[in-house]
Amino acid sequence: MKHSISKCNRWEDHYSRRAKKERFPARSVYKLQEIQKKYNPIKKGDHVLDLGCSPGSWLLYASNLIGNKGKIVGIDLKPVSIKVPSHARIYTSDVLSIDNKLFESIGKDFNVVLSDMSPDTTGNKAVDAARSFQLCHAALDIANNLLIPGGSFVCKIFQGEDYIKFIDVVRKNFNKYRAFKPQSSRKASKEIYVISFEFKDRR
Repeated sequence: MKHSISKCNRWEDHYSRRAKKERFPARSVYKLQEIQKKYNPIKKGDHVLDLGCSPGSWLLYASNLIGNKGKIVGIDLKPVSIKVPSHARIYTSDVLSIDNKLFESIGKDFNVVLSDMSPDTTGNKAVDAARSFQLCHAALDIANNLLIPGGSFVCKIFQGEDYIKFIDVVRKNFNKYRAFKPQSSRKASKEIYVISFEFKDRR
C-alpha cells in the first residue's frame, strides 16, 4: 500500500521531496534508478512490461530510458492518473488474474519485465513475506511467458522463509541473477530486489 506524503508526514524524507521536485509521483523511482545505474537492465528501444505500475514513477523513468522507439506497458489494480508518453500504455487489471484477452492486448516479446509490487501489509512479517512471495511468483510466471530469450526480470520481494524458494525458481529460468537493496529503500524495510538476466526460455 502506498502512503500519501501529505497525510503521513512520517514517511516524508529526502527522496520523497526530491521526487516531488522532479515531478515523479513516488520516491520509488530512485530504487529503479539505482538498479539501472548498477546493472543496466533497460536499454534504448526495449519493450518493457511494468507490473504493479501505480502510481507511475517506474513507468515514467523507464519510458525515458527506452525512448520513443521503445514500448512500455503498465498494469496495476489501481487506475493510474498521470500523463504518460505516446509509447506507453496502461491497463487496470489484477496481476494475479490476468485473462487471455488482456495478454493479447499487451502483446509479448518483452525485453524486460519489472515488478515493484507489494502486498497490503498486515504488520505480521511472516504473513507479509508470504503475500510478497505470491506476487513475485505471479510476476515470474508472466515474465516466463512474455520475455524474449535473453531478457531480464527485476522483481521486489520481502525477505522471509520463501525468499530462497523464489531464488531457486529464478535460477532455473535465468542464467544470472543478483540480489540488491537500493540505498533509497527505507532502512526498516525487508524488501530486496532480485535482478535476473539472460532468460533461458524453456517454452
